[in-house]
Amino acid sequence: MPRSRSTYPSKALAVACVASIAVIFGSAASSASDDDSIKIAVEGAFPPFNYLDSANQLQGFDVDVAKALCEAAKLKCEFVIQEWTGMIPNLLARRYDAVVSSMSMSSERREQVAFTRKYYDSPSVFIVRKRSGVASTTPEDLKTVKLGVTAATSQEAYVKKFYGAVSTRVFQASPDLYKGLADGSVDIILEDKLAVYDWLANTKAGSCCEFKSGDIKNAEYFGDGAGIAVRPSDTQLLARLNAALDTIQAVDTYDTINAKYFPFGIR
Repeated sequence: MPRSRSTYPSKALAVACVASIAVIFGSAASSASDDDSIKIAVEGAFPPFNYLDSANQLQGFDVDVAKALCEAAKLKCEFVIQEWTGMIPNLLARRYDAVVSSMSMSSERREQVAFTRKYYDSPSVFIVRKRSGVASTTPEDLKTVKLGVTAATSQEAYVKKFYGAVSTRVFQASPDLYKGLADGSVDIILEDKLAVYDWLANTKAGSCCEFKSGDIKNAEYFGDGAGIAVRPSDTQLLARLNAALDTIQAVDTYDTINAKYFPFGIR
C-alpha cells in the first residue's frame, strides 16, 4: 500500500532541482490559494515512486504525476525534498503546499490534512528471503523470527497493533529495510507491494527474496489508496488538483506514466 506519514519533528529541508514546469519561489513559505505557484514535497527515497537519480535529480512515478498535475492545473510548481517523518508537520507549517509522495489516506492522517481522490492504490505484503523456512505470517508463527518495517509508516503501526509479540526492527528508510532483509538482519519484512516489487523484479539484490503473503488491506491503517495532501484550509487548491487528476486520467497521460513504471495498472 502507499506509505503513511507521521508527525515527528522534521530534519532539514532540501530543495531539489526542478523540471521545466517548475519555478523557484523567493519566500520560505507560501499561500497556495493566493497564487498560481506552489511548493510540492517529495521524499526522494522511495523508488520507483520517488528517488534521486545519479545526477541528483528527482525521478519516479510520484514526480511524473506531480508534473502532469501542475501542467493540467496551470500551476507553477517547485519540488522540495522532505524527510519522511516531517512531511505532515511541515505541510501544516506552510513550508510547502502539497505532498505528492505516496501518502496513504489513513483515518489518522485525514484528521490532520485534506486529501484529493486517490491517484493509485497498493496493498502491503510480507517478503522473505527465498528458502527462508518461514512457514506462515501469523503473529504466532513469527514469534521466532525478526520482523522489519520502515519508521513512521502504516506498516509500522499495523505491526505494533497486530504483531506486538514479534521481535521487530525499525529502519529509517525503505532501502535500508530491503538491505536488512537481504543481509539477514531481519528474516521478514512488511512493505508496500508496488514499492518492493521494483526492488524484487529489477535489482540484483532483490533477487534474493520473494513475496510470502497475499495482499494485506486494512482501511484503518492503510487507508484507501495514495492521495495528495494539502492543508485543510486550501480548498481551492484541493479542487484544482482533483480537477487536474480527472484530466490526466481521462486522457492517456496517467496511463503513460503508469506504464513507464509498472507492467500493470495501479489505479
